[in-house]
Amino acid sequence: MAISLTETASIKKRNKTETLGVKILGTGIGIPSKCVPNHELNVAGIDTEWIVQRTGICSRFHAGDDQATSDIAYLAATDCLQAAHADVSEIELILVATMTADHYTPSTSCIVQSKLGAVCGAIDVNAACSGFMYALTMGAQFVRNGCFRRVLVIGADKMTMVVDPQDPKTYPLFGDGGAAVLLGPDDRDEETASGLLAFRLGSVGELSHTLVIPACGSRQPATHAALDARDQFLKMEGRAVFKWAVRLIPQIVSDLLEDAHLELDDIDLFVFHQANRRILDAATEALGVPQEKVFCNVDRFGNTSAGSIPICLHEAHLSGAIKPGDKILCCGFGSGLTWGGCILRW
Repeated sequence: MAISLTETASIKKRNKTETLGVKILGTGIGIPSKCVPNHELNVAGIDTEWIVQRTGICSRFHAGDDQATSDIAYLAATDCLQAAHADVSEIELILVATMTADHYTPSTSCIVQSKLGAVCGAIDVNAACSGFMYALTMGAQFVRNGCFRRVLVIGADKMTMVVDPQDPKTYPLFGDGGAAVLLGPDDRDEETASGLLAFRLGSVGELSHTLVIPACGSRQPATHAALDARDQFLKMEGRAVFKWAVRLIPQIVSDLLEDAHLELDDIDLFVFHQANRRILDAATEALGVPQEKVFCNVDRFGNTSAGSIPICLHEAHLSGAIKPGDKILCCGFGSGLTWGGCILRW
């Protein structure tokens, strides 16, 4: 099915999407200790030069067999709370964006809540690589509306559990990892307060077949036939997803700028989902954005799905690439197909 740009990205703006008065109080990261460079990938048929040329990925991190997504999320959460000088008792809601939940049930967020010893609500958000954008906008609404004063938002995935180690085209693209932000109210006036200057969320379910795990759900149970066909692993139509993403990003950026009444030059840093360096380069070129304004760490982490954008935010914040008052444009896209973007005033 052919999907037009309008159907893919632009949604009629029905409501005000500005969500000011919400501040990121701290960031944290959760990364497994095992770094796997391209030459150490033990997969038949892998061409390490192809990986670099086609994706820009040089290494990624792999979690151990004894580590689940909740363990990665817990590391990110504790690091974030320490950075924010916040106590666990302050958390009133935990949102975990992930497509690699520990179990069908209970939710990964409940496991993280238990590990932390927090007394609060806990919700999982599954929008794959867009998941953190969905969770961040949800968390911001809870804070802005006065429902909660401290919301912990985590994006984390253990992608090595769902990518096929026998697929030399897909397996090298993904890594394990996550990061977190702690949200709280900012009582300054609207001219200076932190928060979302604009956000948009969308989905194109008509293209769901291009990025899917066919088996082990209610549609196709985990039968012997399904496992023999390796349908428990992620199947990706790489070319179709690549073309969709390259067309999508400039449209989302344009829509967000229009919503926030800003120009391209007003954005201090662009943080796109780290799926593939070629996607980032193509989108950057189409937008006419200087390379130095686009944060990129896909070479070191690969595609960490919901962990991608918060890891970038954490690293950019620590490195000084983000300063108070900066305007950050974030954009995520992935399985669903889903997409989400926002302009964040730090």
